Amino acid sequence: FIRARPVYLIWEGIPLMNDYVIEMLNITKEFPGIRANDDITLCLKRGEIHALLGENGAGKSTLMSVLFGLYQPEKGTIKKDGKVVRIKDPNDANALNIGMVHQHFKLVEIFTVLDNIILGVEPSKLGFLKKKEARKKVVELSERYGLKIDPDAVIEDISVGMQQRVEILKMLYRDNDILIFDEPTAVLTPQEIDELMNIMRSFANEGKSILFITHKLNEIMAVADRCTVLRKGKCIGTVDVKDTDKVKLSRMMVGRDVDFIVTKGDATPGKTVLEVEHLTVPSKAHKNNAVKNVSFNVRAGEIVCLAGIEGNGQTEFVYALTGLEKPSTGRVTLKGEPILQVGRKRDKQAASTLGKVKAIHMPIRQRSKAGMSHIPEDRQKYGLVLDYTLEENLVLQRYWEPAFERGGFIRKDQVRQYAEKLIKQYDIRSGQGPVTPARSMSGGNQQKAIVAREIDKDPELLVAVQPTRGLDVGAIEYIHHQLVSARDHGKAVLLVSLELDEVMNVSDRILVMYEGEIVGEFDPKVTTVGELGLYMAGAKRQSAERTVH
Repeated sequence: FIRARPVYLIWEGIPLMNDYVIEMLNITKEFPGIRANDDITLCLKRGEIHALLGENGAGKSTLMSVLFGLYQPEKGTIKKDGKVVRIKDPNDANALNIGMVHQHFKLVEIFTVLDNIILGVEPSKLGFLKKKEARKKVVELSERYGLKIDPDAVIEDISVGMQQRVEILKMLYRDNDILIFDEPTAVLTPQEIDELMNIMRSFANEGKSILFITHKLNEIMAVADRCTVLRKGKCIGTVDVKDTDKVKLSRMMVGRDVDFIVTKGDATPGKTVLEVEHLTVPSKAHKNNAVKNVSFNVRAGEIVCLAGIEGNGQTEFVYALTGLEKPSTGRVTLKGEPILQVGRKRDKQAASTLGKVKAIHMPIRQRSKAGMSHIPEDRQKYGLVLDYTLEENLVLQRYWEPAFERGGFIRKDQVRQYAEKLIKQYDIRSGQGPVTPARSMSGGNQQKAIVAREIDKDPELLVAVQPTRGLDVGAIEYIHHQLVSARDHGKAVLLVSLELDEVMNVSDRILVMYEGEIVGEFDPKVTTVGELGLYMAGAKRQSAERTVH
């Protein structure tokens, strides 16, 4: 029989022509010291959402970069609509209607949304830009797919979620019908993730084909048609999602069973390690304060989670706490010693508590020496020096210690041994081991390096902001175990997370932040995700004297 779209010719149940829009056949890609893709075959059907699953460093982004023309494979063939094609660069990919949203966005921060979308394919006449037509097309596309954006907004002024919408509109503006999403939900809030899933479904319903790289098994089960699993550069297999489950997929991915439930005993809180009093932080985006008169404490032997929808002051709070930004008022003490103290006369509430105080802004290095570790949310901007090697990044917070320095010179042999220990302990995968440039590592392995460095310092206070962002299930299981282990060894842990499963499973206390204020305090044993959601959305608020639910 013949089917209208796509066309099949079937005789006695055997297809005479397949409906693969993309075929990547026996692809091999090597880098110094590592074979990132080892004889991988991946076929994408028309109108399907095809997930690509694998551990950090399994070769997923490399394979998609080969398809997009960023890398050239040593071996293998790529076919488009059954015909062999050569994709030498992204321009060739765009000519074949292949588009890609990268894990780390490729946007010019000082340009507007509109300028970024049309960059490289600017409409012109007689050498003059015709932005009016481009604006009309962009607005029509944004309305059609529910991707509401402000064309005149500057990229550096908009949220990460909005920046991702810009990347998607870049693909749509170029009329791409093969869409590659590389870890698209790693930086999104739960609400934005739901929106993206709906957008992807609408793309597939229109006949567009989607390749979807992710570590999140829930997303694969919710939206994907098929899933190909990679492990250490090799293809383990392709399965129909409807015929599998999370347990089977995780076993294919890491080669063992994964415990999705965080196993931990009851917390036994001790002395107060972190005390925050009346902290107020101004906003850079608007005239209102980003953080408003926040007070709470974290004790030794407990994990306190600061939960909330992105953009409600968590970032600014952490920046002030760790020394990246200066607040307008407030006091912060670490183990009873002030690391931050500032007041203003016009803030009566803070002044009544703080009185006349001497301003204190302890430098970041001193905060680190005092016992604070910080896993930042932006691993590339604040977590790593990308042009340094892995071993140099692993000692950034400790290179002055006697174990790594003598007479003003770095003891490179000791640094190398230390780096090798952490690489093995945290399974940090890199092509050249300790001397691998941080920039060349996968996002997940960059994150592992930061987590290893900060936890191994044995801090009194661990500030962990999105510590499992971009990690696979095996790595998430390990990081959660490390957080609980730190707690059980008497350390104070302040966890900032957007992942509600993580919030509920790891925390001993939950503080919900909305519009810069703490609006609720909860016990994860007795509260529900629905209850938390109401407070995160601002629909409910506890009184000023918070009680644990």
